[in-house]
Amino acid sequence: MTAPISVELARTGPAARLTLGGTWTLQAAAQIQAALPARPDEGITRLAIDTGAIPTMDTTGALLLARWLRPLARHGAEIAFVAGNPAHHALVRRVDLAERKPLARPRAPVLIQLARRVGHATYSSAAAARDLLEFFGLVTVTLAGAIAHPGRLRGRAIVAHVERIGLHALPILGLLSFLIGVVLAYQGADQLRTYGAEIFTVNLLGVSILRELGGLMTAILVAGRSGSAFTAEMGTMKVNEEVDAMRTMGLDPVEVLVLPRLLAMILTLPLLTLYANLMALAGGAVMVVLALDISLAQFLAQLGEAVHVSTFWVGMAKAPVFALLIGLVGCYEGLQVSGSAESVGRRTTRSVVESIFLVIVADAGFSILFAQMGL
Repeated sequence: MTAPISVELARTGPAARLTLGGTWTLQAAAQIQAALPARPDEGITRLAIDTGAIPTMDTTGALLLARWLRPLARHGAEIAFVAGNPAHHALVRRVDLAERKPLARPRAPVLIQLARRVGHATYSSAAAARDLLEFFGLVTVTLAGAIAHPGRLRGRAIVAHVERIGLHALPILGLLSFLIGVVLAYQGADQLRTYGAEIFTVNLLGVSILRELGGLMTAILVAGRSGSAFTAEMGTMKVNEEVDAMRTMGLDPVEVLVLPRLLAMILTLPLLTLYANLMALAGGAVMVVLALDISLAQFLAQLGEAVHVSTFWVGMAKAPVFALLIGLVGCYEGLQVSGSAESVGRRTTRSVVESIFLVIVADAGFSILFAQMGL
């Protein structure tokens, strides 16, 4: 049974005593609101509260009392619980503190906010680069151990990933490379026609494709296609706790999951780059033969004069490095997935962005290096 609500406010000058009784619970909320005075007397400077006659108080009752006392506290009155259950007193203080809105923090100036964001982004990028470098070291040590014991290399897995990375990518890569060759030939001929130098369209095609565009375009396509697949596959395994199960069984996830993918990527990307180069040159040749008064024999002769063996190898030398970067980032981000499908999507997106960024940075570094070497 619930005891009836009673509220008695006895005042002696600026001091007052509030005596409460009854069951202060949710069921009696309407009675509590009706029993409490409309507003506390602002002339009260000291208030003693006696809750000894309250057998039960829940959060609703404590909240109603705290709201009634708040104007007195705002005007500086001293409020003290002098009798009753200490647990009830603590509940009133707790709900009063929880309901109060935190003070709004003053906004920092725009320049300070910008500096804070730049600093945070810089620190996060440096930490990510350090972690990726540590992962590269771990993979290197694991690879050295696998080379020392060749039986630990999973040949079937490597072949399967070579098929997925390389063979399945041939149609889309060939089509894109062919069309890029067509676009380069058309745009180059359109500009060189002004000077009567359409024949040098072949030079433009050969040097730009073999030295730069073929490898870069292939790496970007593979990063978006296979690098993201690495992250999604390994991230899903991480969410499903398959990686933890491997560790429990005594298997090394880097040796079982990372090495086959990384080795397959390093083996496949140079071959894909060669294929992309050939398809882009084929597209350029078709465009030159159809749009310009140049025969296929003239195209091949001019290409042989414009392109040296060093031009071909400069482009091909970049492919293994691009493959290493794409494979490392894809596998690293996959192993960083934690707990949810949302994390898989976020890490997959981050994997593609980081891979393409590192590939372009590496390509720029190669360009500077080869320029210094006179290649």
